[in-house]
Amino acid sequence: MRQKIKKSGRKLARRVSRFSKKAGAESKEHIRENFLERISHIKDIRLLILEWSLLVIVIIMLSVTQSFLYSESYATAAYAKGGTYSEATLGRVNSLNPLFASTDSEKVLSKLMFSTLSAVDYSGHIGLGLAESIKTDETGSVWTVKLRDNMKWSDGEPITNKDVIFTVGLIQSPSVTSSYSTNLSGVRVEEENGELIFILATPYANFSSALEFPILPEHVLSDANPSRLLEHSFSNSPVTSGAFSYKATQTVGNTGEKVIYLSPNTAYYKGEPMVDSFAVHAYMTTDDIIAAINSGSVTATAELLPTDADKITTANIYEKQTALNSGIFIFFNMNSPVMSNKLIRQALQQGIDMRSLRAPLGDETALDYPLLPNQTDLDDYPSLPDYDPDAAKEKIGQAGIEQGQKVMIATINTGYFPALAENLKFQLENLGIEAEINMMSPGQDFLMNVIRPRNYDILLYEIELGSDSDLFAYYHSSQVSENGLNLSNYRNTIVSDAILASRGTMNENIRNAKYRTFLKNWVEDVPAIGICQVNLSYFVNKNVRTFSEDVRLVSPADRFVDVQYWATEKTTKNRTP
Repeated sequence: MRQKIKKSGRKLARRVSRFSKKAGAESKEHIRENFLERISHIKDIRLLILEWSLLVIVIIMLSVTQSFLYSESYATAAYAKGGTYSEATLGRVNSLNPLFASTDSEKVLSKLMFSTLSAVDYSGHIGLGLAESIKTDETGSVWTVKLRDNMKWSDGEPITNKDVIFTVGLIQSPSVTSSYSTNLSGVRVEEENGELIFILATPYANFSSALEFPILPEHVLSDANPSRLLEHSFSNSPVTSGAFSYKATQTVGNTGEKVIYLSPNTAYYKGEPMVDSFAVHAYMTTDDIIAAINSGSVTATAELLPTDADKITTANIYEKQTALNSGIFIFFNMNSPVMSNKLIRQALQQGIDMRSLRAPLGDETALDYPLLPNQTDLDDYPSLPDYDPDAAKEKIGQAGIEQGQKVMIATINTGYFPALAENLKFQLENLGIEAEINMMSPGQDFLMNVIRPRNYDILLYEIELGSDSDLFAYYHSSQVSENGLNLSNYRNTIVSDAILASRGTMNENIRNAKYRTFLKNWVEDVPAIGICQVNLSYFVNKNVRTFSEDVRLVSPADRFVDVQYWATEKTTKNRTP
């Protein structure tokens, strides 16, 4: 059996060998006949070969191009996580404690690092911040606030009701001077069934807007003496609850210029920001800011005016304009020897050429009253007197001003204010009133030396009018104090009663009736003269994503309402066909 298998194998091997030799010979013959003997004929068909070669190359190229275009049609540029966003701000950074924020630089840092119970939303109205819900009883005297669950400070500690109660206590402390104290005056807060109960001394229909104050960490500051709060280490290296946490401070030179570096707060209740870092560069002058924008040192700034657009020399920057609920006013100090005379104030109301005063403001909207059109549905505002300088001079003559007595105009040396002050001084002197200008840098010095002691006859200043139509802070008689914001020292019992009645009712018709009473007396008593509503000019790099065009701002710092979505880095992503 084995011998048979061996014989069969040898026969099969011989057949395969013979077949291979035959196939090899035939292949060589085929190549010789069909290629080697015909290669000499290539020159006769070279044009045809070239045409076919070109056709093949074109087909390959079209295929590659089609593939590329096909992939591009489903690809889109998208912003990605990473990068640094840098803003140029104006004013010194003396403290990172948000209760003491006074300069623009400090206000920006406060907004980036600290959250509030309520917050302005995309529509420009008061919405929810750290609070999950804000409710009131039918009288507007008792407000119930419930915090969101599982919120944390940047150091990992939970944000609790104790933090809120502690912060309210600090704000109300006589040793702490804060702009938030006015709206929390006479307010009691206590915890009940896991909720916060705010009990007001008088009803306040818009108290939810007063809850927009930064919350401080009780576990960090519980041992702090309120009178020495500014000296606490927290003021230099705070624990935060906002979109960003504190990282470091760099001092530049000896002029007060600083860069504050922030990192994303992974515990932020709205979600971790997309940028890897946020740098706030605090400059002392707008010229420095313009130089930084032109050199590309910063990404954006909100500190320049529309008239500064011509100074921007880089094509990478564009201007984004948004209206604010802020206004520039002329405030008359009714405690000063000259402006205490009602006839003088009425004369200035009639004798100041508002068209001339407003001319340099460009696109800024004229503002005649202390209420914005979007804050009330009133359509019957009291009329203002027509411009009549001769009648104004006559009233001034009747009132009488002591020989050589000068009127002090106080203002800040930024933006439109220097030009407005010079124009106002010129007009006063044309009316027969000698005037001088006290112009200072905005910030703590101006606040302490001018605003609080009311060290002026006339104050040219911008105020935030808020998201609602509350007039209490600026015109109620109780705010005639160094800690109040009644910048005119305006006292009128009818006005004060109307303000309290308007803020204490839930009835819109009653509120409008009280507004009419207020406005009638405001026009007659002339504690102030409105100049214009303010726009925010935001100069920003074209290649970044900043606040949405749909966001309606109340104050400049409200641009950070969606800061967690701001981005500087881009990537390519495929879309689903």
